[in-house]
Amino acid sequence: MLSPAGDFECLQAAVRFGADAVYLGATRFGMRASSASFTEELLREGVELAHRAGVRVYLTCNTIPTNEEIDAYPAFLREVGKSGVDALIVTDLGVLSLVKKHLPEMEVHISTQAGVVNYLAASELYQMGAKRVVLARELSLDDIARIREKTPPELDLEAFVHGAMCVSFSGRCLLSSYLTGRDANRGECAQPCRWGYHLMEEKRPGLYFPVEEREEGTYILNAKDLCMIEHLDKLCRAGVTSLKIEGRAKSSYYVSVVTNAYRNAVDLYGNDPEHFELPAWLADEVRKVSHRRYSTGFYFGRPEEGQYYETGGYVRGYDAAALVEGYQDGFLRCVQKNKFSVGDELELLEPKSGVKTLKVTALYSEEGKPLESVPHPQMRFKLPCETPAEPGSILRKKR
Repeated sequence: MLSPAGDFECLQAAVRFGADAVYLGATRFGMRASSASFTEELLREGVELAHRAGVRVYLTCNTIPTNEEIDAYPAFLREVGKSGVDALIVTDLGVLSLVKKHLPEMEVHISTQAGVVNYLAASELYQMGAKRVVLARELSLDDIARIREKTPPELDLEAFVHGAMCVSFSGRCLLSSYLTGRDANRGECAQPCRWGYHLMEEKRPGLYFPVEEREEGTYILNAKDLCMIEHLDKLCRAGVTSLKIEGRAKSSYYVSVVTNAYRNAVDLYGNDPEHFELPAWLADEVRKVSHRRYSTGFYFGRPEEGQYYETGGYVRGYDAAALVEGYQDGFLRCVQKNKFSVGDELELLEPKSGVKTLKVTALYSEEGKPLESVPHPQMRFKLPCETPAEPGSILRKKR
């Protein structure tokens, strides 16, 4: 199971809540410019943290580089080689050739941006040195099964199981460039597919007609989010060897909750593959993060309802309230994420575990002063609790 790490806090969350591997970006050449926070030094630190927990680290180098950018790649790869990352995720064949030349022992994964949809392309990429192919999101389970049947068994097949989907094929989109000058193929997407649109006739400037009969317009390009947690058995039987969660631009709360849910689901499947059935609490968990309406993407054929036209916004049912830093003398020691008060009911989520309900009977400052609420971001406080909770556990509140 592969989790996203947009920053160091997300990396820690993914490791803590059960990821087998994480993927992240350096300050250049990754498909999420807004979350490219791993400097050379921070990358080495992150790799060390992950490796101590037995978690692999994959670095995204999956933009489509220009001539000028490709000239900078050899020096970039020399820096990357010192970090200890376990694999590079690439799209461009020129970048693939540079990796094989400058880092011949480095494992290479082919990004979903490459749009691999058939077994011949996957096999050729394996012959060129790829260890793994991240398949295009537009494939069905039957398509994946055929690719598995006709490709070398040593080639890993990775598929997305959760998160945002793009209106454009495998994320190869020009809409952001046209409207904002921000190139989605260089990690700068402004997500214009989430905006509301109207129709305007050129001889009637300023007169906007809804594309649908709705006063606020319509979100004709807005894709639903992907969620396959109830169908992990089918993905595995189709031949998928790595399950990937989208979300390098998401919060550490999202990474924690979704990673934990899929960790539990994957373990349940591994314990009894023939009788896999998802417990209701895990199906609920993935709905306790900010998300758009869920769908199963293309896995069961071309989706009839893959778009969501009513709004471009998210469904937000819960907020992270606090992060547990430790337990001492009957108190959870926490750092605040969002305001809550005495009398509120919270949920406690521990790594690789289930959910407990916790009534807030009292709150105290670090010095022991009684509090009615914890209103300030990042403030530390104490919360009475009968049982310990592991550091890194999350307290959350229903909206």
